[in-house]
Amino acid sequence: MSEQTHSFQAEVSRLLEIVAGALYSNSEIFLRELVSNASDACDRLRYLALTEPGLTAEDPDFAITLTADKDAGTLVVADNGLGMSRDELVENLGTIARSGTAAFLKRLEDQSADVNQIGQFGVGFYSAFMVADEVTVDTRRAGEAAAWCWRSDGKGDFTVGESADAPARGTRIILKLKPDQKEYLEPERLRRIVKTYSDHVAVPVRLTGETENLNTASALWRRPKSEITDAQYKEFYHHVAHAFDEPWLRAHFKAEGVVEYTGLLYIPAQPPFDLFQPERKHGVKLYVKRVFITDDCAELIPPYLRFLKGVVDSEDLPLNISREMLQNNPLLAKIRGAIVKRVLADLKKRAEADAEDYGKFWGAFGAVLKEGLYEDLGRREDLLPLLRVRTTGREALTSLDDYLARMKEGQDAIYFITGDDLEGLARSPQLEGFISRGVEVLLLTDPVDEFWVPALQSYQDKPFRSVTQGALDLDKVAGGADKPAEDGEAAAEAPGLDAMIAFLRLTLKEQVKDVRASERLTESPVCLVADEGDMDMHLERLLRQHQQISQSFKRILEVNPRHPLIRALSARVTANGAAAELEEVGHLLLDQALIMEGEGLPDPAAFSRRLSAAVARGLVPAGGTAPAEEDGESAGKKA
Repeated sequence: MSEQTHSFQAEVSRLLEIVAGALYSNSEIFLRELVSNASDACDRLRYLALTEPGLTAEDPDFAITLTADKDAGTLVVADNGLGMSRDELVENLGTIARSGTAAFLKRLEDQSADVNQIGQFGVGFYSAFMVADEVTVDTRRAGEAAAWCWRSDGKGDFTVGESADAPARGTRIILKLKPDQKEYLEPERLRRIVKTYSDHVAVPVRLTGETENLNTASALWRRPKSEITDAQYKEFYHHVAHAFDEPWLRAHFKAEGVVEYTGLLYIPAQPPFDLFQPERKHGVKLYVKRVFITDDCAELIPPYLRFLKGVVDSEDLPLNISREMLQNNPLLAKIRGAIVKRVLADLKKRAEADAEDYGKFWGAFGAVLKEGLYEDLGRREDLLPLLRVRTTGREALTSLDDYLARMKEGQDAIYFITGDDLEGLARSPQLEGFISRGVEVLLLTDPVDEFWVPALQSYQDKPFRSVTQGALDLDKVAGGADKPAEDGEAAAEAPGLDAMIAFLRLTLKEQVKDVRASERLTESPVCLVADEGDMDMHLERLLRQHQQISQSFKRILEVNPRHPLIRALSARVTANGAAAELEEVGHLLLDQALIMEGEGLPDPAAFSRRLSAAVARGLVPAGGTAPAEEDGESAGKKA
């Protein structure tokens, strides 16, 4: 087959540009990434050879070899692992098939990209272009006769064709080093890098012509804790997580007894960019007796702990276990249960020891951990103490127990409100009555909050109650009978309120479910709430956005009987009855309530016309003449 030229996927080209600029001062990590990939290729072939021993019969000893050629200016990284087919070359080295990649790279371009941000993605093979003007990959997949060559300068295109010089099995990467990167041809420099970043790699790493390994070449997680330094733990995290950040938590443990296994798990300091992508998998690799089995075992880690990185090595699972056999395996279920218990216990200790530091974890992964509150009923009691929320009147995160300790006398529910962002929620008119009475309200801004709260229903015998749903009676809360003090006649309820409410019910009967006086409002004239038993408004909006529902539910319009606007409208209705002008005001009040909820207006043109007319009437000087109002038909044509 002749050599063919391909263009990099757009995301690959952008990633290469960002990596070259942001990681140049840390260029030595390219070798860590290439050695890590080579180690993975050896692990995967070792697993396949359990059932197909012929794949490694002629070369059973795995190794990674570095060759520095100062005359040619090349560094070669070679392994005798699994290798790649032609299609795998194109797929693995030309595209990034991960959801959310384009949006993440756009965010990097809009900001000043640094090592930690790029570490949310992981650059792997592409880090080679930090030090090389040209990269050549010769590879032959184990068990196949055909060999292939991939070549690129990293500037937009790559070629793929047959290789006449590929290894008998595995992959050889040839880096044509840039003129200012020739330091990576010095043996001592290579030794130091491998010792620093890849000492934990379980495959021997060697320099050509030398018999001594550059690394310890033993499974780090199998070593005694006393023999492992913090630096080695950190570099193993970088290897297994393909990340650049510091791990926030580390757990190294060994279980003995009925089920024996070793675990070395990490919680990153920051979330990966695709944490909420539906197809995202956890980052924990399963080994059996030090042999890599899979990094895609859904039964090993529950989805709400998918931020974990690391390895779990079992002594009891059979070496030749298949992915199908892993499903519903009782031994694996026991390991999973023990891992979850251990991780949640470590999180609890960290939360109790350092609330501020735990807040950093919660900011990164709290939205994921909350999924367990409705996914894992058996672990709910372990998860609830880990829950942290924002509330009105407090800047710091709080636990549910602390919230209960601060509840007002007479308060019989845990009040909450859900929405898209914290600042917007804090300004919600439905909160006014609670804030004026000193009643704390949970401010919940993660989509998962719409699901775990109904699943939980109550905590410590206190029911959860949405402040945007159903009627409220706040007078029984301590201090609730004392209405907020206001000056002048605005402190009194609107005279003729019942007549005005009846008028609004008639005017808005097609748009709202009901109109009633509000216990929630102290400053705003109106707000919308869901009726008792109806879907909460924010949940409805989320489901509409994701096309889970198409219909909209009618809401209740609540009016503040002490607000000057409502008092004035009540007086006008009492004096003039159902005037057309007042009907326009009624529609404006509903539009205002919709805007405050972040909802779109059903008829923006009509809203604009009504608002313009209302402002014009207010600007007419005493004794002046208001502009002639258009009739409905002409106004409609102009709109």
